[in-house]
Amino acid sequence: MDDRAEIREFLASRRARITPEQAGLPSYGGHRRVKGLRREEVAMLAGVSVDYYVRLERGNLSGASDAVLDGVARALHLDDAERQYLYDLARRAPAPAAARRRAPARRLRPALQYMLDAIGDAPAWIHNERQDLLATNHLAGALYAPLLADPRRPANIARFVYLDPAARAFLPDWDRAADDTAAMLRGEARRNPYDKDLSDLIGELSTRSEVFRRRWADHNVRQHRTGPKKIHHPAVGDLELNFETMSLTSDPALTLVIYTAVPDTPSADALRLLSTWAATQDQPEAGLRERRT
Repeated sequence: MDDRAEIREFLASRRARITPEQAGLPSYGGHRRVKGLRREEVAMLAGVSVDYYVRLERGNLSGASDAVLDGVARALHLDDAERQYLYDLARRAPAPAAARRRAPARRLRPALQYMLDAIGDAPAWIHNERQDLLATNHLAGALYAPLLADPRRPANIARFVYLDPAARAFLPDWDRAADDTAAMLRGEARRNPYDKDLSDLIGELSTRSEVFRRRWADHNVRQHRTGPKKIHHPAVGDLELNFETMSLTSDPALTLVIYTAVPDTPSADALRLLSTWAATQDQPEAGLRERRT
């Protein structure tokens, strides 16, 4: 991504979504020439000069202090993910040549698979920053059977959401899933700009999916740590689950995800049925088991 263009488009898109009323400013009625806040209004709210803010929005964050970035973040009502993205844009520096050449790890420690297998009553799985599904326990493998039906490995959640027609039936709230997926990939692309596999994935999605291109152009970034998840499984029907994510301290590029259902609900019954169904299936594995000898 072109850094200056990315800064310019991100700040302009955040400014355009905020009305004067939301920012606590008088609108004075009448027609406004710009959508959202004017640059001079953002500058005033951020506590910087208009000329300085114009320079920032033109793509020059070089030398911007934490105080300035915090002021801009407050003025634009950035959430935690957007604030971190702004800092990532400002702090971007060329990586050493060795870092650019280093390939991301594709193997997981066997202990991580043992951990997943020990979680018997809840779907549990591990993914990396590219949304590659690297390992599952037996229940998560059954839950994500439609995604794992594609023989390509590692299975990739973003590719499934945008390129597999089965995703719209599997994810009843597909639009939200698509928004979240594009927003998470954009944040990761800024944090890890020299990940060739990530760049290739974004290029593939951009080439093959008009829907992805539109969402990518929104410049949204998002964190996806906890919340509800609706799934329609072809074997057990509808499930309303809660998910929790945890970064692995020893492997910070990896994330553990666990789904649970509220006890004594139809979704809890469906998970138990899924466990029984899984025992009868020859499941494709997400990652580790097919590599162990």
